[in-house]
Amino acid sequence: MSEAPDPRPDIAGIAGAPARRLEHLPEAGRLGWAITRIARLFAVGIIVAMAVLVLEIFLRYVFNSPTTWAHETTTFLSALTFIFGGLYCVARNSHIRVVLIYDLVGPRLRNLLDVLISLACLGASLSFAWAAWLMARKAIYRPDGSFALETSGSAWNSPAPAVLKVFLFAVLVTMSLQFLVLTFNYLRGLARPERHDDA
Repeated sequence: MSEAPDPRPDIAGIAGAPARRLEHLPEAGRLGWAITRIARLFAVGIIVAMAVLVLEIFLRYVFNSPTTWAHETTTFLSALTFIFGGLYCVARNSHIRVVLIYDLVGPRLRNLLDVLISLACLGASLSFAWAAWLMARKAIYRPDGSFALETSGSAWNSPAPAVLKVFLFAVLVTMSLQFLVLTFNYLRGLARPERHDDA
């Protein structure tokens, strides 16, 4: 009796085409699906950052007229993508992990480990989200409580630092929600023993 393939890593192609990777983890639900779709915007952001760098090199070394905004813009776009990357990895189940024990156990115990890992990650994400909020609050409010975005202090003096800190907080809150969805769906899988037949 052949073992049924794991539906999570791959899905079969159409009309005999090779299997392709799932874009998100099925247990990530609709939130995971939305995250993988939004990620395309950040991919475009990397291309824009590259284009800004090329423009800056051209203006600096051909016309001897460098910009005041290119460096901050590319740093900002790259930072946005880097921050979002963690959330993207969670939705696709492609984050770095040590699987020495995970790969040795059967499907049922592996599902239990998925629940425990998701709970631990949920706790960590909530802790980081709280720390990010404390940082973001200082970046968008003055000590007297009035609204004022923290700026870079450069010649361009953009509000990029404040925007990045608020974005980091938003991503960590979303990541916490994603781990909550994962925990719930892994628990549902654990409650269905027929899906964990080791035979």
